[in-house]
Amino acid sequence: MPALEQFFSPCPRGLEAVLASELEPLGAQALRPLPGGVQWQGSIEACYRANLWSRTASRVLMRVGAGSYRHEDDLYRAARTIDWQARFDVERTLRVDVTAIRSPLASIDFAVLRIKDAICDQFRERCGDRPSIDTRNPDVRVSAFIDEREAVFYLDTSGEPLFKRGYRRARREAPLKENLAAGLILLSGWNPEEDAFFDPMCGSGTLVMEAALLATCTAPGARRGFGFEALRGHDRRLWQRIRDEAAAGVRAHLAHPIVAADRDRGCVHDLEASLDAFALSGVVTCRVGDVLDAEAPAAQGVWLTNPPYGVRMGTEEALSGLFKALGGVLKRGFAGWRCLFITADMKLPRQLGLHESRRTPIFNGRLECRLFEFKMVAGSLRRRSPEAAPPP
Repeated sequence: MPALEQFFSPCPRGLEAVLASELEPLGAQALRPLPGGVQWQGSIEACYRANLWSRTASRVLMRVGAGSYRHEDDLYRAARTIDWQARFDVERTLRVDVTAIRSPLASIDFAVLRIKDAICDQFRERCGDRPSIDTRNPDVRVSAFIDEREAVFYLDTSGEPLFKRGYRRARREAPLKENLAAGLILLSGWNPEEDAFFDPMCGSGTLVMEAALLATCTAPGARRGFGFEALRGHDRRLWQRIRDEAAAGVRAHLAHPIVAADRDRGCVHDLEASLDAFALSGVVTCRVGDVLDAEAPAAQGVWLTNPPYGVRMGTEEALSGLFKALGGVLKRGFAGWRCLFITADMKLPRQLGLHESRRTPIFNGRLECRLFEFKMVAGSLRRRSPEAAPPP
């Protein structure tokens, strides 16, 4: 049996259960969802597969040691007990990050320095040289998580965050990170074998890109590198086999359409460039058009969008007219659809004039949001008053 390592995979808050469901078929064991991520055990093969295939994880961190502490020097001593030379070569460049929760330390920067010193001093003592520090593009990233009493040390097997898929070509900032967008799709329950997918306010197109990757069985990490490739003991033959299997499983044709629209021609152009970067140009239909002119691209499907709301676009009053009109669009033209919105505006259902069938708490960074779902049927979903009730 291959040796099992201990891992922690952070993710957007609200997606912990989704991430655990993703990791299990990839070989993860002893799964334990925690606030902001999932703790798990697995082989190196499971680590490789999690990095390549997880759509919702931000990173895959391998636990390499832990120790109690009260001062920065305790962190130094704890870090010195870990055999870093067994994990990576001295020629590799290094970066150290520290995340603290309720830590008594006065300076996190000084904690970073002491951990870095411990690693470099160990290398210098053993082989007469030390790794160079590179905070921008390091070969190896060491992460430490410290609370009131304990420090846990990890090697980052991902390198760049996993939400950096490599398809984004536009420089404009997207309101949703890729792994959050993928998580929203998984939460929606969309099945590409049964339903169409439509984002009528696609912006830079993150939701649509993630839908296309999911529908074509394309691994989200198919076109990027990973931190584990710089670690000692990296199994190149195993990694190549896993990549080859992923490439062989890509589907070229879809059972139902994926459609994106936005009134901003520049956004649609950016999406088209992203699709082209992953050879997905023929998978998604892109249109320039206003959401109030939207028409259902199929008899049934999932509408999922991140609409403008107060935090992004201005006051609630400025958008109330848009949402009221949008509610009418849904009632008239999207019977048979499930329409979902992620928003920080808790008044959205009332503004749309609809009653949600489900609301799921989710965080977009530090912004608390809800994923509202509306099941559209013929006619209005507003509650009828007793006076309007039909006779028995």
